[in-house]
Amino acid sequence: MILRRHWTIGLVFAAVTALNASLAACVRPAPDSPAWNPPAADSAADRPPVSMSTATATASFRLPSTRVPGAPILTPTPDAPRFLPTPRSGPETYVVQAGDTLGAISLRYGVSLEAMMQANGLNNPNLLSVGQELKIPVPTPQATGPSFKIIPDSELVYAPMSILLDLETFIRSKGGYLVSYEQDVDGETLNAAQIIRRVAQNYSVNPRLLLVVLEYRSGWLTNPNPNPSTLDAPLGFNSHLHIGLYRQLTWAANALNQGYYRWRAGAVSEWVLADGSVVPVDPSINAGTAGVQNLFAQLDAYPAWLRDVSPNGLFAAYSRLFGFPFDLAIEPLVPPDLIQPRMQLPFGSGEIWAFTGGPHGGWDGGSAWAGLDFAPPGEAQGCVASDAWVIAVADGLILRAHNGAVVQDLDGDGYEQTGWTVLYMHIESRQRVRAGAYLRAGERIGHASCEGGLSNGTHVHIARRFNGEWIPADGAVPFVLDGWLSSGTGVEYDGYLTRNGVTVEAFNGNNPINQIQR
Repeated sequence: MILRRHWTIGLVFAAVTALNASLAACVRPAPDSPAWNPPAADSAADRPPVSMSTATATASFRLPSTRVPGAPILTPTPDAPRFLPTPRSGPETYVVQAGDTLGAISLRYGVSLEAMMQANGLNNPNLLSVGQELKIPVPTPQATGPSFKIIPDSELVYAPMSILLDLETFIRSKGGYLVSYEQDVDGETLNAAQIIRRVAQNYSVNPRLLLVVLEYRSGWLTNPNPNPSTLDAPLGFNSHLHIGLYRQLTWAANALNQGYYRWRAGAVSEWVLADGSVVPVDPSINAGTAGVQNLFAQLDAYPAWLRDVSPNGLFAAYSRLFGFPFDLAIEPLVPPDLIQPRMQLPFGSGEIWAFTGGPHGGWDGGSAWAGLDFAPPGEAQGCVASDAWVIAVADGLILRAHNGAVVQDLDGDGYEQTGWTVLYMHIESRQRVRAGAYLRAGERIGHASCEGGLSNGTHVHIARRFNGEWIPADGAVPFVLDGWLSSGTGVEYDGYLTRNGVTVEAFNGNNPINQIQR
């Protein structure tokens, strides 16, 4: 029999405390008054990292495995078969909309790009016109994908056990190409650990998983002289828009999230592989495994995909670096009885803002539809300066304030991998709150802008996470702000806020239907 350890949040902190008592001392207590004295650093990432103890650094973060050496690999008992969307049995048509690409349409309908081109007599997939009618062929599937579980859910997201990994020390200990790697990212020169941390934090993806994927695809972690063919695209995703470690990892993190959260939402029934193969998803896998299967679906032809998602693929690479992944499982990562703490709208009483975006990706297109958008008062369109203040939706410690993003920790323990956190995005650097501040609900975060990420107009984007998992704004724990209840339509950015029988509809601009006030 194989025993497995399921770590509760309390046990995680017991482990952290036992291995490195200095971590607990770094948590800044809430002040007795709302007044605060901003530290000099603009971001927690700008401060020297907290180091683990010598014992922890030597062993990475590894805890004793409960798996018996040489025993068969038995990951957790398969879940009850999950309801999956029924695959299409007949052809359909689709009318091209502004912004569509043939690749995105193909992915949405679960068919290969080549099959779409053949069905519509297209020689160039980049030549589409708005209003063009496309035939959607019926996919020809392979056999159902494997049921083997690769990682637990908590090892895909930026979850509590990731606290135990000291990236800098771990990378140095392996002596590979990453030790001396540097790259310019948005005007800053970052080393490998800083790049991995930034991607892990922004996308809320586990840095251990990012390291394993990188090592598995290129050997950059342990090999000081990797194959020259990997230097531009270490993950093997060949795109002129994704050159270098940072862009490769942002692509991978988004693909991992896409599989994870589509599985969570019951919105995936098959993977479309890089060679056009269509593979039905086994209904007994878990969300973490779905994320990994989706990542490799976008890199592999069918035979390579089967190998990469097997016990001899990424799972084996993970086990070599960090031990049996299910020993680190925190289950359930999101409790079934989770309740959102009290939150208010992110602007002042009496002010009228525009509700410009219903449920959509918390960070990039792959994450859960955790985000809502609000634009400040004013008739000016586009990226214009605003003196209106974005305010804190709840009490909490500011962990990061950098490149347009502000992250607030609502439980005050100083970790964004645990409990509730709120992301405020597109916050202008002018008068922006600094990392280390403790804000009460209603205190100032900064001004809405277009800073950070992609934006076509001044607004604030807010999103929630719990234990590192993006929480959908219209899911089982809907976003509630000053009693306004969020709901969606199944179309990204469409949605409503409802309170006391009054409904406000999301609209990209200023319109009577989207005006809202506290």
